[in-house]
Amino acid sequence: MKKSRIVLAVTLVLLLASLVTLMSACTTQPPAEKKAFKLGLSIPLTGPAAEKGAPIGHGQLDAFKYINDELGGVAGYKIDPVWYDTNYDSQKATDIAKQLMTDGCLFFTVVASKDMSSSQVIANNAGFPGMVCFSSPSNTHPPAHIYAQLPDYGDDWTAFTKYYLQNIWKGQGKPKMALELLSNSTGFGVRDAARAMADQLGVEIVDTEQHTAKTISETDALNRIKAKNPDILFISSTPAPTAIILKNAYDLKMIPGMTVACAHASFTKALIDAAGKDITEDVFGVYPTVNFGDDVPGMAKMVEYCKARHPEYMGNNDYLVGWASSLVNAEILKQALQNSNVEDLLKGDATSWKLAETNGFMKVKGYDVGGLQGPVDFSDTLDKRGSKSVKIFQIKNGQMVSLSGWVDAPNIQYETLDWFGK
Repeated sequence: MKKSRIVLAVTLVLLLASLVTLMSACTTQPPAEKKAFKLGLSIPLTGPAAEKGAPIGHGQLDAFKYINDELGGVAGYKIDPVWYDTNYDSQKATDIAKQLMTDGCLFFTVVASKDMSSSQVIANNAGFPGMVCFSSPSNTHPPAHIYAQLPDYGDDWTAFTKYYLQNIWKGQGKPKMALELLSNSTGFGVRDAARAMADQLGVEIVDTEQHTAKTISETDALNRIKAKNPDILFISSTPAPTAIILKNAYDLKMIPGMTVACAHASFTKALIDAAGKDITEDVFGVYPTVNFGDDVPGMAKMVEYCKARHPEYMGNNDYLVGWASSLVNAEILKQALQNSNVEDLLKGDATSWKLAETNGFMKVKGYDVGGLQGPVDFSDTLDKRGSKSVKIFQIKNGQMVSLSGWVDAPNIQYETLDWFGK
């Protein structure tokens, strides 16, 4: 009997020791944390396009913080945004694209069409998929591995020209239009759209002028335009040069009187701040999102973050573009995770890039970005634009006022035109 008691006591001690060891293991060895996915960002945070790049870039980073902190990432995986400042410099943009590949990013997003023009050659050659926020037709035509978040600058010109002919033009015959274009892809997108569509739509392009991002006066160019007596001046540039153009046109007494319209790279709160509400009064513009503060489902959270983290961009639609860009990035990652082996995606190499494109980008179809922009669809192999519609605005008393609902921007297959890209 005594021996049985001793055996029982020893057994209980051993069981208790095992239980303590098991509990200790459970409390000191938590499950391994999931790895984060690196997504690249190429942002003109400083330099001659900073008035666009800074609000977009901060909107992108703020949205990633929201996705990670409040949504727990994408399917439990955090996003690690790897970003660099291009300074709106072509060589830097090219070097950054190479660096993002070396850094092991799954895909990358570029803010400016000019920067993507410099990055896309090596990205397309490597099969490294990318998305550009503000695009020109040359970024996505011919179709390769670069996608556009929004309609391009050529779409802006086409949409406004149609709106003008239907709602503003009261004269006889074809209205005469002059173009004032930034001397890079921002301006060339409008130039190419006008060349492709002007005759079909029924407008006459009477003059095309170019300027640099650092221009200090466009008086000479505007005098040449004034001599042609156009009905419309269409500007595709960034806010600082556009403000100079408008001030010069005001001094030459071209405005008010002549219809002036801007593509979306020009048309933002920064333009009104730079040129003043009197000079910008009645200027038309095209923009591919809703207006800041509009009553759509995705607005409240974006405004909350903007107010808390970057109040200087309150009312700036460019911040909205950046925020929406990161939501689109998250949807691409979500689709890739649903349709791929996670370990293959985490490698950050050519295999990962191919999966990100075929199982990520190309699986995005009809994604609603909280109503902030048109639905995103990357499934069409010939149309690399995510959303396909824009809105027409006009500046009234220092505010951008929406004049239209969503205006469709049909895809123009530039690659079928023998002059395109030459």
